[in-house]
Amino acid sequence: MLRAIPQGRQPQRAVQTLHHGLAALLACVVLLLAGCAQPQPAPANAQRTLWTGRLALQVEEQASQSFSASFELSGSAQQGQLVLLNPLGNTIARIQWHASHAEITTGQNTRESESLDALLQDVLGTPIPVDALFSWLEGTHVAAVGWQVDLSAIDAGRLVAQRYTPTPQATLRIVLTR
Repeated sequence: MLRAIPQGRQPQRAVQTLHHGLAALLACVVLLLAGCAQPQPAPANAQRTLWTGRLALQVEEQASQSFSASFELSGSAQQGQLVLLNPLGNTIARIQWHASHAEITTGQNTRESESLDALLQDVLGTPIPVDALFSWLEGTHVAAVGWQVDLSAIDAGRLVAQRYTPTPQATLRIVLTR
């Protein structure tokens, strides 16, 4: 049964829905950076620069939020691109960064910042350990303040990272495509 929303409340609800959608999208981007990977044959000692797969992020707030998407991550913590895709393969968001600039594009909207860390902090409201995420994708355990990572299944393309501090708590799950 559909219920009419009083006219004065429609814009507020639309803004709230947009805000929650953008926050979830940004959380996915962070998660994507954290651990989307597709192993490819590479020479020994060569670092990967392309990861693909699926990621899911759950953020524990008063109203828990969760997001999942396919992703394509290329580059490194210093310079790269993350593309989030919906189940039909359409681009939800694109994040690009280099040493002194980062931007996220969602549809017709672009948001810029002086760094990827600052952009993610601004969009998600919490810091994300970008350097650590790239190491985790490579299967290297690197400490990140407030985060615990489980790399026990990284050879099978699975990574789980949990943030306990600062709040809100968050869980990032990544499944890499082989």
